[in-house]
Amino acid sequence: MSEYVVAVDVGGTSMKGGLVTRAGTVAATDRRPTGAELGPGNVIAAVRSFTGDLAARGAELFGTAPAAAGIAVPGLVDDATATALYAANLGWRDVPAADLVPLDVPVLLGHDVRTGGLAESVLGAGRELSDFLFLPIGTGIAGAMVIGGGPYGGTSGWAGEIGHVPVFPEGEQCACGQIGCLETYASASAVSRRYSARAASPATAEEVATLTAAGDPLAMKVWDDAVEALSLALATYTLLLDPSAIVLGGGLAEAGPLLADPLAVRLGKRLTFRTAPPLRKAALGVAAGMLGAALLGWRAAGVPEAGASWSPDVSRTPAVP
Repeated sequence: MSEYVVAVDVGGTSMKGGLVTRAGTVAATDRRPTGAELGPGNVIAAVRSFTGDLAARGAELFGTAPAAAGIAVPGLVDDATATALYAANLGWRDVPAADLVPLDVPVLLGHDVRTGGLAESVLGAGRELSDFLFLPIGTGIAGAMVIGGGPYGGTSGWAGEIGHVPVFPEGEQCACGQIGCLETYASASAVSRRYSARAASPATAEEVATLTAAGDPLAMKVWDDAVEALSLALATYTLLLDPSAIVLGGGLAEAGPLLADPLAVRLGKRLTFRTAPPLRKAALGVAAGMLGAALLGWRAAGVPEAGASWSPDVSRTPAVP
């Protein structure tokens, strides 16, 4: 069997890819634009070209084709047929995994957040946990429900859409059409949008966090709304599924205690008759999707135990660009 797999994490604007060995060595990494603004056909061609170029690099390093490929994509994924059914930010529909790889090798396709959750489960903050919620808070919010040691996709692949749980029924309209969704208040884009609209001055979520820490009243109100929304959604999740922990990732989690401390307090107060699960910071950062794709690749190659002995430092050797 070949010594490596090709792993690609496809995002709305860029792709992160790498070559990962069975022993957990990241032999090479790269980043490419997705090119979604040019249409879904261009995205498919860009992913296909990227996986092909990574495989060519692998052939130079190892002298063989990859054992398999793993690809993480946004949107709705049918695990049974290895098909990317739909992704609003990429514009594609019903794309078979084979269309994304110009090689005759096994391929596994995974939902991007669930694939990141898989990586955090095997290699990161959930390494010793069988049940936890991986919640990356970025431009949007979706969760990976890790249950019994693996990500749960649900009947049709929609499991984990916690960002569209209504938390304020009389609140603002979400882009999805519902009212008061978590994502409308607590995503990084929502924090930026809600502050910028009230201040009549543009600010990123990171800048709003800085202003909150400095005591700016308007920023504090927007931040407080985000924490409140998260506490409501996470209380519901906890009461339904009783996770061992909640692993926070994404850009907003980089605020550290500014987010985690008040959220832990609010969540604890809401769960009046039980202990709240601990909040943990995700360990793998931007590498989670690519490393999860590598785990999918090794599973496609018939090596499901790959990753069990990998070092948690795998994401730093070399760092994913």
